[in-house]
Amino acid sequence: MSIFWSSWITILSLACWLGILGVLLFVLRNKPDLQEDGTTGHIYDDVIQEYDKPLPKWWLVIFFGTIVWGLVYFLLFPAIFPSHFNGFSTVEVDGKTVPWSSENELYSDLEKNNKVFTENFNNNFLPNAAAQKQLATLASLQAKEPVKSERSSELSEQIQANVEALAPYVKELSGNQKALMAGERLFLQNCAVCHGSTAQGAPGYPNLTDNDWLHGGEPENILVTLHNGRHVNLDPTQPLPMPAQRADIGEQGVRAVAEYVLSISKNQEKTELDPAKITEGKTIFGEKCFICHGQDGKGMISAGAPNLTDGIWLFGGDRETVQETIRNGRGGVMPEWETKLGNERIMLLASYVYSLSNNAVVAPADSAAK
Repeated sequence: MSIFWSSWITILSLACWLGILGVLLFVLRNKPDLQEDGTTGHIYDDVIQEYDKPLPKWWLVIFFGTIVWGLVYFLLFPAIFPSHFNGFSTVEVDGKTVPWSSENELYSDLEKNNKVFTENFNNNFLPNAAAQKQLATLASLQAKEPVKSERSSELSEQIQANVEALAPYVKELSGNQKALMAGERLFLQNCAVCHGSTAQGAPGYPNLTDNDWLHGGEPENILVTLHNGRHVNLDPTQPLPMPAQRADIGEQGVRAVAEYVLSISKNQEKTELDPAKITEGKTIFGEKCFICHGQDGKGMISAGAPNLTDGIWLFGGDRETVQETIRNGRGGVMPEWETKLGNERIMLLASYVYSLSNNAVVAPADSAAK
């Protein structure tokens, strides 16, 4: 904070405090002249007379108490020259005693709440010693470099390996009704805005209740997606995950490939297809699109490329929408949740998402370690 704003806050604070104190002292010291009967001589409506009675002592005690508290507040918190004086009040953040500030208080409260949540998670949701050890290892690796974008490739690989190692415990949690209820609340609070309250998605937002997954629907895939997100480089000079093809294959090629894609899919609109375009589109598909979608069009989880033969579409499967996808490309953002929710909450959320398309109750993992 600059010296100007620091001084401005100090002047306003002290001026208000002195002004209130001054008004109170002025009222107490300046008494009006009284008549012999104790009134001030003012009569209203020929009936009502004005007396000058002392203020109740309890009221004065409270009022002076607030003034004294104002002085105490100035000492406890950074109200006087906050750029130079932090006050005597402190909070605990990351195991260190730091001066009070609204930001430090927020982080301190979050740490306390997370501690309570973690203890509840370990005691009631996943009382598994092996799982808790794995989570502790993951947390220690993340603490080495909290900023994800600044992590080395080696550290990122170690963290991902530890995230994937938690997959068996996600299956275990998916058989715990209380864990699923907690995971559902987390989903409704954080994920429903895109995927819907029923998790059935919308155009551009995946349906999480079926068995069609761009990046895989196993617990390890879901964990990695939640921890890291599935990001698109929003730089317009960079290609989209589904790159625009019009500049490469032309408008005629776009229409031909779309026709071929409709022919190998369920052709939801049941529209009449052009055999000549299908043949042309198949040739282009085999030259340009197979790298991600495969020669059979069934997609690749490693590339996040969808299966084009199952009739399940993220953006729509009619001719016009398929042409638009090929022509201009598609891209979306699945944000990362590691820094927002933490490892234990992600475990609960992953177990709930996994349960949506895998309803069988799973036996506890490593029960001997409990």
